[in-house]
Amino acid sequence: MRRRAHAGRRARSVAGALLALATATGLAACGGDGAGEPAVAGGGTRAAAEASAFPVSVEHKYGTTRIAAEPKRIVVVGLVEQDALLALGVVPVATTEWFGKHPGAIWPWAADELGGAAPPQVLTDVDGIQFEKVAALKPDLILGVYSGLTAEDYATLSKIAPTVAQPKGATDWGVSWQDLTRIVGKAVGRPAAAAKAVAAAEAEIAAARAANPAFEGATGLVATTYQGYYVYGPRDARGRLLADLGLRLPAGLDAVTGGQFGANLSRERTDLLDTDVLVWLVDDVARDRDKLDADPLYTKLPVRPQGREVFLLSQGELGGATSFVSVLSIPYLMDNLVPRLAAAVDGDPATAAEPEAA
Repeated sequence: MRRRAHAGRRARSVAGALLALATATGLAACGGDGAGEPAVAGGGTRAAAEASAFPVSVEHKYGTTRIAAEPKRIVVVGLVEQDALLALGVVPVATTEWFGKHPGAIWPWAADELGGAAPPQVLTDVDGIQFEKVAALKPDLILGVYSGLTAEDYATLSKIAPTVAQPKGATDWGVSWQDLTRIVGKAVGRPAAAAKAVAAAEAEIAAARAANPAFEGATGLVATTYQGYYVYGPRDARGRLLADLGLRLPAGLDAVTGGQFGANLSRERTDLLDTDVLVWLVDDVARDRDKLDADPLYTKLPVRPQGREVFLLSQGELGGATSFVSVLSIPYLMDNLVPRLAAAVDGDPATAAEPEAA
């Protein structure tokens, strides 16, 4: 999720974006390219924004964005905003693909919300934001709420359309799913619907927590084998999800992750992996298990012989949902992740959680 654009390529992208913006503006003045309004979730007519919702001003890291009227052509440059939009009955014209390779960057748990609408166009961020393509889409709103937009990114996008960046004071890539849903709801004129969606998802989490009293006070952690061991902290959606279910992140984790959503562990802090339930996001279960077995510092931790591990595939549906915590993925997580957490937290190797199948 870290920006990997080179300075020269970024400069060309910015220049191209402004040229594309000028071209798109000219086309619009001449009647446009014939692109219709995006369909709505559920396949019906576009759901109306709430009465007197506009104009609206949305504060974020780089200032305040004023949205004069209900946006009709929304481009997502963040990670998960499409789920919030779909939950509110709005289909963006474009999304950004970070991982998963699903049509429209719409994951299976959200696909039903498309109804009869065509999947959005998919952008990528391999070498930075595709500014030219964003401009060519002629958006009237750009969402980068769950993102790491730089001031330069924001300045360029703002010349294309009103842009909402990550919240002020939040860690980049660290906005909570609740705040994201509310921000998106405000931006598209559906704050009450957003509040209702948040409340429904929170009720699902509360029910799962109540049904699993063993989670209360037990320690939990989400980690990967990226460059050794990479752990997600209290400023990350994965860490927050465990905490919302009653699990406690290990003491000392915040000092490791600091103000970031996650960090690599030093060998001296391998002990932080010794939790009551440890969720591994891996590319290949067998290979990564072998890697863990080859580490003497890890194998001596009780978490392994007690069967407290949960192995999920980073690109799998459940692993993806665990990294893509949203108002739409939460019901799926409650049905499929929570039982695995319960199987691991009891410390009985005979009831070890089943790894996610490829």
